[in-house]
Amino acid sequence: MERSLASSRASSLRWKLLREALQAKSSALPAEDGSPHRNTNLVSRRTSSHFNMIPGFCISGNIFGDSEVPREIRNPVSERDVIILYKLPSETSPSLYLMQRMERGIDLRDFEISNRFNIDNTGLICSWPSEDVLAYFCLKKKHMFSGKKVIELGSGYGLAGLTIAVGTDACEVIISDGNPQVVDYLRHNIKNNKKSFGDTKATAVELHWDQELPQSLLHSFDLVIASDCTFFKEYHEALAVTLKSLLRTSEGSAALVLSPRRGDSIDKFLARVNAIGLSSEIVENYDPEVWRRHIQFLNGEDQSWPNYDKDHCYPLLITLFPSTFPGTQFFL
Repeated sequence: MERSLASSRASSLRWKLLREALQAKSSALPAEDGSPHRNTNLVSRRTSSHFNMIPGFCISGNIFGDSEVPREIRNPVSERDVIILYKLPSETSPSLYLMQRMERGIDLRDFEISNRFNIDNTGLICSWPSEDVLAYFCLKKKHMFSGKKVIELGSGYGLAGLTIAVGTDACEVIISDGNPQVVDYLRHNIKNNKKSFGDTKATAVELHWDQELPQSLLHSFDLVIASDCTFFKEYHEALAVTLKSLLRTSEGSAALVLSPRRGDSIDKFLARVNAIGLSSEIVENYDPEVWRRHIQFLNGEDQSWPNYDKDHCYPLLITLFPSTFPGTQFFL
């Protein structure tokens, strides 16, 4: 009965998010000001409501085509998809090409798959601000990933995981999501960017937190990353267990989670994490540029994010460790 009620609540939340996404206004006209996010209002990420740490350009349909971009990358797989070129903030890092859904790209099959697998569609309908910050932060701390085996949970279109694959010397990056449709996008995005991986191996896998993990993944990762995965409290227990099961039981292993506080959501998640034997630390001001933009939004100095709210918008940095090897500001 409790599982049934939890599933019902989760389904209600999914439908609400999808309804809001479908009702959102969008415009297909390119911006005339030459801004770095020109025409990305075609894609289901609210670029006017982001930290915008990694600029993105729409290159689909040759609207803003670049002759140096391979044609197979410029052209999306279907009419409801677009390709976004992300310019990574590093002179030594190549750009990323991510296929993403256009806004209003949800169909009935999306609902059917969501209900069949008891998963949410948040990774399919949009990319969230915390992922943008996570990708930027990982690139700033790229020395932490050198020679490491990394997995991203709830990856969506894979911006953070792919940033690590092309911008660091990680030995392996696994990019995962529980939605099989999202994993299809991830595989396309890995294929489109594989020439930029160097010696880093990158793969996409379908991973459900409430199911038994494959033996090959158990305690196999030096670093686990995730963004905006603590929103649904119904998934806290499964996410906490998954994090512990993926991390190596050795010194230096850690999970990096970026997520807004959202009322008591973070507190309840950390309570579950601590209860199963992981240590946790939380940092509010972890990067000067992210913090500067946060203060501008908060004080109304930057009007590009209407109704910005610290509790629901600003991602906190949470680090998790095996209790036998606690760290102090590991990623700082």
